[in-house]
Amino acid sequence: MAAPPLIHTPGPEPKKKLIRRITPDGFQRTRHIVQYVFVALNAWIGLQFYLWVRFYERGGAGFAVPRPAGAEGWLPIAGLMNFKLFLSTGQVPAIHPAAMFLFTAFVAMSLVAKKSFCSWLCPVGTLSEHLALLGRRIFGRNLLLPRWLDIPLRGLKYLLLAFFVFIIGSMSAAALDEFMQTPYGIIADVKMLNFFRHMGFTAAIVVGVLVLLSVVVENVWCRYLCPYGALMGLVSLLSPLKIRRNPELCSGCGHCAKVCPAGLAVDKLAQIRSVECTACMSCVAACPAEGALRFSLPGVATSVQANGPLPRYRRAVTPLAFVGLLAALFFGLVLFARATNHWQTHVPPALYQQLIPTADQASHPGIE
Repeated sequence: MAAPPLIHTPGPEPKKKLIRRITPDGFQRTRHIVQYVFVALNAWIGLQFYLWVRFYERGGAGFAVPRPAGAEGWLPIAGLMNFKLFLSTGQVPAIHPAAMFLFTAFVAMSLVAKKSFCSWLCPVGTLSEHLALLGRRIFGRNLLLPRWLDIPLRGLKYLLLAFFVFIIGSMSAAALDEFMQTPYGIIADVKMLNFFRHMGFTAAIVVGVLVLLSVVVENVWCRYLCPYGALMGLVSLLSPLKIRRNPELCSGCGHCAKVCPAGLAVDKLAQIRSVECTACMSCVAACPAEGALRFSLPGVATSVQANGPLPRYRRAVTPLAFVGLLAALFFGLVLFARATNHWQTHVPPALYQQLIPTADQASHPGIE
């Protein structure tokens, strides 16, 4: 009797390694354009500010350029101080008023559109994102810290925020105004520039370590140390716009959670309320199930119908509408400040000529 033929039963296919890859979509393309435009804008403002400072450092010799008030966007602490001063007195501060208006614009963005400032506009956030991308190209992935270490480290930025809020909150309106009128307060923007121009050895080591860590661990500064981002995250809890998941369409593949820079369990939640969500839309771009993830206002998705159209959130936000919202908040407050003559810091040129050449010698009033 002939032996029966051997029947080969194939075993389970080996699991494929999930490579972190985000396919281009409308939101990602639009976000990258906005990022690059804002980096270019900051570079242009930085160049103008540098030339303005050099004019006074040369004793008024050479080519004079007007002072770009937009440089005050790099003074978030001054913006917070002036914001409190405005709430206390009802008067727009005379020194660094643009810092207050830009601070207000960025907080307003978080209030209505999640922590979008961090992933759409902030140049530091853009740099961190590209450093992490460099790390993935070199090592194939970024290092994920264990949860027992990641969670406590995230708390550092909230401790820093609490420190600044406590110090500024304990100052009276008169003390805040007096501080801003000191030489240190007047040229705080120049001292910020000089920090990078005349960086000491210790500061250079710290900055270098942060850059290297950002290549290995995604968004080290933003994730663990940025008090500005901590404030934006807390405000973003009130935002009506959120990433929302339609469980009827979700395949449970987990791609969205894998690509989330904040490590959020997007594939397990109905909507993302976390303070860590920056509305970067990476999860939406990585989702293979059309319509499963939407960045939208509150609303219930329509039910699935056989052979019918895919369900969509009735209040989903389009990329152009989202950019229009951010632009309206940003340019609206900037134009309002300009129209009301509250954009520029009005300091006599003679005072700038006295203070700027010796800016490095101007010490903080609290440590004199």
